Amino acid sequence: MIGLIDTHTHLFCEEFDDDRELALIRAKQAGVSRMFMPNIDDTTTEALLGMCDKHKECYPLMGLHPTSVDSSWEERLSKVEKVLRSGRKFYGIGEVGLDLYWDKTYENEQKKAFKTQIEWALELDLPLIIHCRNAHNELMECMSPYRESQLRGIFHSFGGDIGEAENLLEFKNFMLGINGIVTFKKSSLPETLSRIPLERIVLETDSPYLAPVPHRGERNESAYVISIAEKLASIYKMPTEEIAQHTSVNALKVFLNAG
Repeated sequence: MIGLIDTHTHLFCEEFDDDRELALIRAKQAGVSRMFMPNIDDTTTEALLGMCDKHKECYPLMGLHPTSVDSSWEERLSKVEKVLRSGRKFYGIGEVGLDLYWDKTYENEQKKAFKTQIEWALELDLPLIIHCRNAHNELMECMSPYRESQLRGIFHSFGGDIGEAENLLEFKNFMLGINGIVTFKKSSLPETLSRIPLERIVLETDSPYLAPVPHRGERNESAYVISIAEKLASIYKMPTEEIAQHTSVNALKVFLNAG
């Protein structure tokens, strides 16, 4: 397998402190040629940039994750923006969005942070990597003013039904990021994807989270993106190599300057 792209991985996180270099080797051996790495918040920028400086196959993105929006969110967002505008090369704004699963205390603040980062993406002509958990309607409300804009990106970790997919795909320059969820036994995602064109799909792991079958319950890593490609091969009834080719082309359409 050659040329797989993991569009969403956090190999810079502490879960990989003991074997980060080995995880990269395993990814290369699995055929992963590029790994896009969305930031989490102001506490992770140093680790992210250190890793991407060291490994040319790792591409950094910069943003503030919605679960990191708290009482000091404006200060934290300002720190992230300072890094974004430092003159370094970034390949997207992410990971951003809305998460109302754990706590709704800062819902309004999440929306403000999200809208600010949408504007960064438009200003800098960078793709947006969007996290949405238990907030589909709220996300659509925030994004509706940008429906006809040049905004592009990925709706990360998609696991919804066909109605939600159709809502998201109204944004013509966006892809759905598909990860280990599609391999879970009780997931309805395979049925949903059978009604979605492959041209709107990219692969991701979200490592260290959401490890696919047969690794479910373990720490996830970029090498496991092959299991997701294999599952899509069964859904779309084509060889895994073709899934890799199509999804990698899709990914590079999003990350226009990472060819």
